[in-house]
This record gives sequence, structure tokens and C-alpha cells, in this order.
Amino acid sequence: MSASVTVRVPGSTANLGSGFDCVGIAVDRSVRVVARREESDIPVRFTRRGALEGLGVPPDRDLLYLGFVGACRAAGREAPKGLVLEVTSDIPIARGLGSSAAAVVAGAVASRALCELSLDDAALAGLCADIEGHADNVAPSVWGGAMLVLKTAGGELLFAPLEVHESLVMIFAIPDFSLSTERARSVLPATVPHRTAVTAAARSAALVQGLANAHPRLLALGLDDVLHVPHRRTLMRGYDDVTKAARAAGAFGATLSGSGSTIVALGSAASAAAVETAMATAWRAHRVTATTFHMARPASGYEVA
Repeated sequence: MSASVTVRVPGSTANLGSGFDCVGIAVDRSVRVVARREESDIPVRFTRRGALEGLGVPPDRDLLYLGFVGACRAAGREAPKGLVLEVTSDIPIARGLGSSAAAVVAGAVASRALCELSLDDAALAGLCADIEGHADNVAPSVWGGAMLVLKTAGGELLFAPLEVHESLVMIFAIPDFSLSTERARSVLPATVPHRTAVTAAARSAALVQGLANAHPRLLALGLDDVLHVPHRRTLMRGYDDVTKAARAAGAFGATLSGSGSTIVALGSAASAAAVETAMATAWRAHRVTATTFHMARPASGYEVA
């Protein structure tokens, strides 16, 4: 067993409109974990900083620890006692930027490195998806970049990288209110009409092609979802005005990041600053303070030192 390991795992933006539950991209926000062991009968002790400071989750129920234990069990081992986890994160919680998936992956990666487990990345991603429930967030946290996730008829998860054109910039506006995934899931219908499903499939294909080629019209359609956003937008004050402002400022389109509350827009480098300003300004009109950032390329996957 290694004496200590340091792990950095990126967050993610999932769905991107019509890529509902199957497309995710790694973002330039991350969770960093220093894991070590000490002589103690206490299973785990946490130090939390940044976005996780003040998190009231009991240590044995923390998603990071569940990822650590899950990796050990997947390798046929028991988690060691006396685990010390020092965690720092700049991924905001419950804002649709994959904080939960990043935490689970960070725990699993730290477990594999600290305990020298025989698990490859695909196995690690699968067990993290089982724990956290969102494979489209887990995959980019593991491999980085843009990822497509599919489940076979037999239940196997397939992970495939997607191309993102070098000219595309992703612009994020993070409001000062949260939206839980559970709440966002609760408003989705159990079934959709066949015509809606056909439109959704076509727009999902448009999203993938638009990402690869930076095609403005394909991206506009691909980001204009018909499966989940029409229902979730009602939970988001200012959603219509913020997305409209992003497009007016030069974005190809804008949509929820994950299930929200963050809104993500896609555009060019030339329009990025204007889109950031426009989204923040539109939210201020609804008495919402939003922080913004943009990234020219998807983030890389996890790192271990």
C-alpha cells in the first residue's frame, strides 16, 4: 500500500441539450484529494475545503468515501481503516457541473492508487456509475474530453470519445441558487409521444455532428432539447431570458448544464466574453447573481501523483 496519493478529478457538464443522459464533457473545475492511512480504528476522517467546506454529510456516507470503498470491493478487498482524506473542490454543489460524479471517481481513483488495486479505467467507470447513477458525468471525469455513454441490452456500459471542434468555446453561467437532480428528475414525464422521440433522436445526432464540425445550425438544434429541458426550465427562474441573451450575444445556443441550475452556451472565442456578460446581466434582471467562466477546450481526465 502506498503511503499517500494525490488525485485530481474534473467536473463535467452533461446532456448539452439533446444529449440527454448520454453525452458529457469534462470542465475546468475539479476536486483534489490527498489520501493516506494512519493507525486508527476509525474507518475514515475528512478535511473538507472550498465548495465542500461545511458539507454536513457523515463521513461514511460521503460519495468520495463510497467510491473508495466501492473500488476496494470491486477488487475483492476490504477498505482499510484509518483512512484520512483531505478534499478541496471548486466544483459548486447542485449546480449541474458533476460534483457528485467527480467525488465518486476521486474516491475510486484514490483507492486504486493507495491500495494498489487491479482495476482498469472501464471497470472503475462502471462501478462509479453504479454508485452515483450518472454515467454521462462519470465518463468525462475519468477520461476527460467529450464522452458518449451507451448501455447495451445486456446492461453493459459502452464509453466512446466524441470530437469537439477546436474553434468551439463553452461558456458557463452559475447562478446563486441550486437545483437538485432529484427535483429536476421529478418533473420529467414517464413517456413521450413517438413524434417527440423521433425529434429527440435527430437532434441528438445534430449535437454530435455540430460538436465535431462547429456547425452553427446543427448546434442550435442540438442544444434545443425536446425531452427534458421543456419540463425543467419551469424550475429555473430566468432560464428563457438568460438563454435568449446568450444567443443574442453570439452563442450558437444555450441550455442547462446537467439538470441545472448552471446554464451553458456554445460559441466562438470571439463571442465568449460578450456571452458571459449577457448571461450574467440577464440573470441580474431576475435578482440572481451569477458567476461566469469559459473554456476553450474540454478538460483532461483524472490525474494521480
